[in-house]
Amino acid sequence: MACGFYLDKTCAEAPSELAHPFHHNHNLNLLSYYMYEGFGFGVCDFCNRRCRYFVYHCSCGLDFHIQCALFSFNIAEKKIGELQIPNIDPLLSTETPSKKLKEAQCFACWKPLLDSAYLSLASGFHLHKKCLELPLKINHLCHREHSLSLQFNSERLPCQICQETQRRGFVYCCSSCKFVIHIACVSPTPTIKGEIHEHPFTLFWRLGTFTCDACGTMGDFASYICSACSFTIHENCISLPPTIRIGRHRHHSLSHTFILGQHEFTTWECKLCPKEVNPQHGGYCCFDCSYIVHTNCGKKESSWYIFDKKEESDDFEQFNKKSAFSVIKEAKLGENVVATEIKHLSHQRHNLVLSDHDDIKDEKFCDGCMLFISTAFYYCSICNFFLHKSCAELPRKTYLWFLKTQSPCSLIFGHIFVCDICDRHFNIGFGYENKHDEFEFCFCLRCALTSDMPTCGGHQHRLTYYDKYKGQCNGCGGKRSWGFACKDCNFLVDGECLMLPNIIQHKCDEHPLKLTYGDPNVYSEHNYCDICEERRNPNLWFYHCASCDTSVHPNCVVGRYSFLKLGLSYKYEDHPHPLTLTQKVYDYPDQCHECEEPCLDAALECKEKGCNYILHWGCVEDKSFLALEGSN
Repeated sequence: MACGFYLDKTCAEAPSELAHPFHHNHNLNLLSYYMYEGFGFGVCDFCNRRCRYFVYHCSCGLDFHIQCALFSFNIAEKKIGELQIPNIDPLLSTETPSKKLKEAQCFACWKPLLDSAYLSLASGFHLHKKCLELPLKINHLCHREHSLSLQFNSERLPCQICQETQRRGFVYCCSSCKFVIHIACVSPTPTIKGEIHEHPFTLFWRLGTFTCDACGTMGDFASYICSACSFTIHENCISLPPTIRIGRHRHHSLSHTFILGQHEFTTWECKLCPKEVNPQHGGYCCFDCSYIVHTNCGKKESSWYIFDKKEESDDFEQFNKKSAFSVIKEAKLGENVVATEIKHLSHQRHNLVLSDHDDIKDEKFCDGCMLFISTAFYYCSICNFFLHKSCAELPRKTYLWFLKTQSPCSLIFGHIFVCDICDRHFNIGFGYENKHDEFEFCFCLRCALTSDMPTCGGHQHRLTYYDKYKGQCNGCGGKRSWGFACKDCNFLVDGECLMLPNIIQHKCDEHPLKLTYGDPNVYSEHNYCDICEERRNPNLWFYHCASCDTSVHPNCVVGRYSFLKLGLSYKYEDHPHPLTLTQKVYDYPDQCHECEEPCLDAALECKEKGCNYILHWGCVEDKSFLALEGSN
């Protein structure tokens, strides 16, 4: 009483060591305070809630609240009736189920509690009435050697019927054979009708393995057959959706078909993983595009995306054509009509005129993607403004295949932003912005418009994006578990190397540097970076100037500020003069007014005579305080 410490009579009389009938391997030890492997709490393997005080623990990794251990002990001892807990039949109940009740699962089988009669929630235990009456031992035709005992799944073994692992609750188990069956899988439903096939499927027990005609993977023991079509499938595959949608192929749905070999496809390569699809079994496909994926790959991929249900896929082409420019003049070139003069939303002061890249007398960079101009472009001679023809023709709204929420992204320009993929800074370039709920993402054009099947200057074949692909990046040499790959050639590059610009200007050389995919000169005295002066691997990518014989690591020239447009002037807070964005080649003698460190790389500098005000670009944390000089 003096300490304010109280114990229920049941807890006070609980044994310090409990031989639990549902865990034959070891006894459970009672801990007054949970402290295991540095954690101050565990998770109860019966109710799936945190447990901290008075916990029954086993070295197998099992943990139970004291009340959960004793309650489940009573289930095993068939003493549950002594507790006199009322049960409720959802078919007879007149109460409207609450959200909590709809989401509740039985602690024994971990199926929805509303599937059948259950104990009153006032007891604190979510249990089906039928799960309380389960036999402690059964004989099953899938394991004829031994009987199966009702146990906790302490070894986290997968069910031999459905191949899924149920961490909490009860399973039927043969410990000596490591054989486990979920409660719900002991007696599967005899006949099931799903949307994936026109006929119902009938349960057919097997003593060996089988290949599922729906997904092409192996199964054990419990199969379902359609005798009319000679199909054999997993129980879980019966509930597969007949069509799915994925961001990589969003303009058409993918339909499931059982025998892909009955149709003509240009390739059997799965577009989501490096393996081929077996034409003798099922998969998801788009017949119009000859696009196929494994059933399980498509199911996993489609579950990740969130599509706007109101959006009609048929409107995608029209939606994607909304342009950011209007045509002023046009001319016929051969059979095509080309806009030779336009007014673009990003540069409304003057019209832009079409030109060929051969007309460029010196190096120019596109004000949209901030990359070197090497193809047809539009320009404004008054403002020294340039746009690739392809950048000028970008749609005002589009969808990006890699976004979980498939909502439209808007074209932005004239904004200061940081790309949420490559982490590069942009002060005037184009990008795509995605706003969803309270989240906002910005992507530079290079990252936003790279498809899941891009081309790469360092390889002759088209690459495919795989979220699981182990190998060494051919660009930087790093070990990767994902990337863009050509599986036939075992060629792999990560996203960072794929996004490297083909040509870049850097202070280390007066000429533009060209991305080079390997050095034929293997002599060691040539394989050094001219910036960091460390060795280069001649088999990896590097930037090179043939005129000056300058060779440098990509990481030494491509930085966070490599795509800023220099020379622009900004108004900043209360500073009386405009600040010009510059790039300091060497440490600037005057210190940054924010961090008081010498300025190097991108900086905002006051050009007013006698004013030495200078700021690192990175020290301006809130770029919304920057206003472009001359803008309204």
